[in-house]
Amino acid sequence: MSSTLFLRRVLALDALSCAGMGVLLAAAAAPLAPLFGLPEGLVRGAGLLLLPLAAFIGGLASRPSPPPLLVWVVIVGNLGWGLESFVLVGQYGPSITAIGTAFVAAQALTVLALAGLEFIGLRRIRAGA
Repeated sequence: MSSTLFLRRVLALDALSCAGMGVLLAAAAAPLAPLFGLPEGLVRGAGLLLLPLAAFIGGLASRPSPPPLLVWVVIVGNLGWGLESFVLVGQYGPSITAIGTAFVAAQALTVLALAGLEFIGLRRIRAGA
């Protein structure tokens, strides 16, 4: 598999996960918020934020050669999202449920893994150039 194809596939996976999570959180914020022990506005807002991000990342994935600078924007954004997720768990410590903690931690680890794979994809392209 070419390095560019690897990166494009990781970006596509990132875009699909953002879109899926965005739709889930935005559409089901009312029942999810009490299950997670988080404010409904926070859950819905996170979902709505993910939708344009999914479109942006999907646009990068569709390019024959995604611009490295824009891929770095995605990587830094993913790192920020992942780290902020763990801060969120700490901020809502008394009210967040075990299910909420597990959900937030799992999605944070997934986002951090995607950032790592995107970084590997960029390195592979640079090494092949």
